[in-house]
Amino acid sequence: MNQMFKKLVSASVLVLTTTLSVSLQAAELKVGYVQVDKILQEAPQTAESGKKLEREFSPRSQELERTQKQIRDIETALDKDGVTLSETDRRNKERDVSNLKIEFQRKQRELREDINLRKNEELTSLQDRINKAVQTVSETDGYDLVIYGGVAYASKKIDITDKVLKMLGKK
Repeated sequence: MNQMFKKLVSASVLVLTTTLSVSLQAAELKVGYVQVDKILQEAPQTAESGKKLEREFSPRSQELERTQKQIRDIETALDKDGVTLSETDRRNKERDVSNLKIEFQRKQRELREDINLRKNEELTSLQDRINKAVQTVSETDGYDLVIYGGVAYASKKIDITDKVLKMLGKK
């Protein structure tokens, strides 16, 4: 009976020591939180990326606008002069408008697809920069754990979003 009591006491001490050790380690854990949506809105790279895409796709957008105006002009001329045109001329102009519309829609779809691809490429690049900035801030300030979104509540004292934004502003 005495040996059983000793084993019970040793097991209790072991559990108590382990619990105390885990509690002390948890107390020393430095946690940070990052608001990714705020960074995506406020990072200087976001605006740069938008301007870059606009410059890249502006010529094609302008071409589409010219084509759309051309279609409207031809349709207006057809409505106005359709009565005076011969049946063959009217059908040819209608066919031309139809072909222009099909071409316009194809180019418009291609432009949208290309813009989406480039946006995704730029977003991936920005996410890489954000991750590197978060890692740099975390290592510099000694954080053990940094959490991105998906948190019900995070105290302002563990929010390192502004530090990450400053880091991104330097690059």
